[in-house]
Amino acid sequence: MGAHTAHTAHTARSARTAQTETRDLRETAHAAQVRELAAAGVLDDPRWLAAFAAVPRHVFVPYFWTGRGAGHERLWAEDPDPEGRARWLRGVYVDTPLATRLRDGRLVSSSSQPSLMAKMLAALDVRDGDDVLEIGAGTGYNAALLCHRLGEEHVTTVDLDEEITESARAHLAQLGYHPAVVTGDGARGCPARSPFDRIMVTCTLPLIPHAWLGQCRPGARILAPLSTGLIALTVRDPDFAEGNFLHTSAYFVPLRGATAAPPPDPEGVAHGIPYELIENERFQFMLVLTAGVLHPREALDLWRREGRPARERFGVSVSAEGQWSWLDDPQGPYVWPLGEG
Repeated sequence: MGAHTAHTAHTARSARTAQTETRDLRETAHAAQVRELAAAGVLDDPRWLAAFAAVPRHVFVPYFWTGRGAGHERLWAEDPDPEGRARWLRGVYVDTPLATRLRDGRLVSSSSQPSLMAKMLAALDVRDGDDVLEIGAGTGYNAALLCHRLGEEHVTTVDLDEEITESARAHLAQLGYHPAVVTGDGARGCPARSPFDRIMVTCTLPLIPHAWLGQCRPGARILAPLSTGLIALTVRDPDFAEGNFLHTSAYFVPLRGATAAPPPDPEGVAHGIPYELIENERFQFMLVLTAGVLHPREALDLWRREGRPARERFGVSVSAEGQWSWLDDPQGPYVWPLGEG
């Protein structure tokens, strides 16, 4: 064997060894995260445990942005610096949301915190054969988990941004999943693929788009971030849905589209409220939910009088006439309009 041939063979072996080591590191990190989520009690359903074990997050987050000083640093899978690649991989498998798309320094898309995703998927309460609409395609990771659980033919994911849907479609295809990935205004749903048994939303809403109700089968469930919580609505018919918030907090990128509006800033509406209460998650939730209806001092007085109520005591009703939030009872004394749907 000549020197050149020997060098080429050595280089090829070194490349294969590096690829094997990288694959092993990714598999190890993925398995460790699944164990962590299971230990935290968010993967009690063996079917969701199997989905998280089958769908590696790194495929959907080939790069992400992390804040550093006044700017952002991009960590990516193809970084020529081995330490840079290691930081990327470690970051991907931390249980935290990751900024995946910035525009003019503003976050427009992210990969959600895996433990919150697991909680939301469990709360979605899907059954075999259910048709699911996801609002906010993001990286495609959540759609892949749904595909594994239900089959790709039962999954539709929508996003307003064509760059996001193209990227999500490519990530999904890498693992052999081909659900319907639609570029469009999620606030309008996806009538061409309706009716749906479940609608799962991965962006914060100012109110529930009424169009969704008409695209649901009776008894369907809508799970959506609203205020700083997660509302779980049961759809009775095309004109009515109602339900309570879950106990967990939830912070997502705001919905962009026809009914989009930024959620109120609690610090901006809470003039005169003690800082320690602005930082209290339970009160912050109520403050945002009632912004523009109750003065912050009124909200504080009510919150204290009612025993500092947790999120699950609040609910939302959606009808053809409008939308309102309430405490304990939709027909009770504490009801606040959310706006026109």
